[in-house]
Amino acid sequence: MKPSLQLRIGQQLTMTPQLQQAIRLLQLPVLELDTQLQQALAENVMLEMDEPAEREPDPEDSPVVAQESSESGIWSDLPAGGGRADVWGDDSRRPELADRSDESLREHLLWQLEMEHFTPREMVIGHAIVDYLNDDGYLTESLESIQTTLAGEASFSLEEIEAALGKVQALDPAGIAARDLSECIRIQLSLLDAGQPGRDLAIEIARASLDLVADQQYPILRRRLGVSDEDLDVALALVRSCHPRPGAAVQSSTAEYVVPDVYVRKLDGKWVVEVNRSAAPRLKVNQTYAAMLRGNGEHATLRTQLQEARWLVRSLEIRHETLLKVAMCIVERQADFLEHGEEEMKPMILRDVAEAVEMHESTISRVTSNKYMHTPRGVIEFRYFFSSQLTGSDGTEQSSTAIRAKIRKLIGHENPAKPLSDSGIAKLLADDGVRVARRTVAKYRETMRIAPSTERKRHPAR
Repeated sequence: MKPSLQLRIGQQLTMTPQLQQAIRLLQLPVLELDTQLQQALAENVMLEMDEPAEREPDPEDSPVVAQESSESGIWSDLPAGGGRADVWGDDSRRPELADRSDESLREHLLWQLEMEHFTPREMVIGHAIVDYLNDDGYLTESLESIQTTLAGEASFSLEEIEAALGKVQALDPAGIAARDLSECIRIQLSLLDAGQPGRDLAIEIARASLDLVADQQYPILRRRLGVSDEDLDVALALVRSCHPRPGAAVQSSTAEYVVPDVYVRKLDGKWVVEVNRSAAPRLKVNQTYAAMLRGNGEHATLRTQLQEARWLVRSLEIRHETLLKVAMCIVERQADFLEHGEEEMKPMILRDVAEAVEMHESTISRVTSNKYMHTPRGVIEFRYFFSSQLTGSDGTEQSSTAIRAKIRKLIGHENPAKPLSDSGIAKLLADDGVRVARRTVAKYRETMRIAPSTERKRHPAR
């Protein structure tokens, strides 16, 4: 066989450092983002505030709206002269007092289990795995122990449990449910594009040589792997970029205030979506300092800061674009809810939005975590719009949120002397075309903290 050259054209997503930084910024709530940007401004002389008064008029200063859609007809451009101040009054930008609620790592993962395509058996295994994770996100029990725990529910093989573990390990945050540090880092590295320089070498280091990395025995490591210093540096940079405690990325914290990430409002019968840019500083690269470095081979530290500043500015643009794209998709799909309330909520899972905006489901999970939307129905967390689906007797699909609203409405209109039983509610829902089992009604009723019919019964006063 003779050597030959072949030209192949293809597309692939490369996880560049810039994209990795953008993904990290995606999961930050507005207030935490503001803190990080203020810190960056203080530490990097190549960054400066991009004050609107100091720059030329920019089309991005006007509210960002989606293009008109012939399918749904819910989008349109703003009327002429409709500037930012015309759309949002001062009152609509004030932070609103939020409910004091936390989301633990367990709740974060169980929410994803419900939104992903897990089979009923995988759901049972997934719940068991999540229950055995520590605060750092590591699996503390062996697969054999989990199999023993599940023995009373059904017959689960070790292969089945390991396959379910693999699906849990694909959830957010990256590296979750690993059994040790080596596996945790390998999971995170495996998410990088196969063509990422240093990826395979980094995975090999994580598999068998983390002890040498910890002891900084780099000459021994280089000889063991048979690689150059340059290749080793690239691989080690990838290893160090991984989070050794992925569970810590999801911290249960109570916020005093919620600052909306996006604003949604109806103008002239059309829905308009705008990203809230006022809550965090808008940054730009200091062009004066950047010009001084052109053609100058010295000042390595400043050149590094210039590169970091450019990455950060671009990462913020990616965050803005992604947040807007996801918010627009959610509003388009849930327009009936915004118009008429919970009973019109459509079933929607992470994959639906991921496919619509052509992104990975883990990215959508980050975008929707701790993000809030200011709507005519109040400030709503992005995740509230997601719910599983049930199929009605007529073949239509209804979201679990809509069914809960129907149950709450039926109970709200019941005769206090003869409250509806769970079976009675199920029958009324079936008459309305929604087939729900009695035990499902009971489950939904309990999640809404509504007492059973025996406790709701009220005797008329004599």
